[in-house]
Amino acid sequence: MLSPRREAVLRAIVERYITKARPVSSQSLIDDCKLDVSSATIRNEMAYLEEAGFTTHPHPSSGSIPRDRGYRYYVQSIGEAKLPVAEQLLISHLFHQVEKEIEEWLNLAATIISQMVQNAAVVTKPKPGAYRFKHLELISLTERMALIILVLDVATVKEQLIHFEPQQVGISQPQLTALASRLSTIYSDLTSSQITTKGIQSVGIERQVNDLLIKLMEAEDKEKFEEPYLDGLHFTLNQPEFTHDHRITSTLMELVEQRRLLSGIIPLEPISDKVRVIIGEESKTETMRDYSIVLTRYGLPGEATGLISVIGPTRMPYARTIATVNYLALVLSWLMARLYGKENQTN
Repeated sequence: MLSPRREAVLRAIVERYITKARPVSSQSLIDDCKLDVSSATIRNEMAYLEEAGFTTHPHPSSGSIPRDRGYRYYVQSIGEAKLPVAEQLLISHLFHQVEKEIEEWLNLAATIISQMVQNAAVVTKPKPGAYRFKHLELISLTERMALIILVLDVATVKEQLIHFEPQQVGISQPQLTALASRLSTIYSDLTSSQITTKGIQSVGIERQVNDLLIKLMEAEDKEKFEEPYLDGLHFTLNQPEFTHDHRITSTLMELVEQRRLLSGIIPLEPISDKVRVIIGEESKTETMRDYSIVLTRYGLPGEATGLISVIGPTRMPYARTIATVNYLALVLSWLMARLYGKENQTN
């Protein structure tokens, strides 16, 4: 633990560096931060913070900049961060203007977050622990092939072609419609494991369709998250510390282009409803250790949950980012509760 004075000096260094993106000199702390101590004391405390690993300086004659340990200490001292009421009301108003569709909510959430914190925002579609069957359609394309349209909960739709076995060629559209209607009734609101356990005896085309829809549901269950909604990547790439370091920016762009961004930011430990901050070297992924990540879960535990995350430099406005991510998680959770008819389960 730092003494109150050292903590105040560290906080001043972090907040000034976050704002200015320039090394912080002892004179600037004396002039602007109103620390009621002598210049010699400030320099001594800055020397201690550097020796203890909280700060460093890029050049012998430059001022101090925070290290990961300094940012971590600062984040832990923030306490409860909240958005001003006026901003909360504005966000709520914006959500009331969009259509009542999950995709619209998530796209808007990513845009709002990135604009408010001036860094990249990532929002994933909510995903249940195990998807539930909602509806099935079978559409005849040729006498040997049909299209399966499988509707699952959380507005998830899967499509797959099915090729009939030689002895089943020639089945009509009315027959396919009747089969789809029958399976939709039998499997309504069941998970893939419950459908398997139900053990409906089937033969021919019904067996083919049955096996394929179980396979589709199991594959969807294994996926952690779908491709996320991403907004504000340019904010992160244009941060001062990245503009002249093409190695860092190209690494992030590669993750985005190769659709591996989520694997880089999701921690090994389960994500909770509490906002989590991962700073620089704390990341499990080497390619993300030049960044900080602020993330949390939203949705209804036991039903469906998604991820909200912000990616930026370690010189991130942590208090505002934490407050923004937390509030958007509350908004999306409330919208999800309304979708599921469970408003009483959210705060």
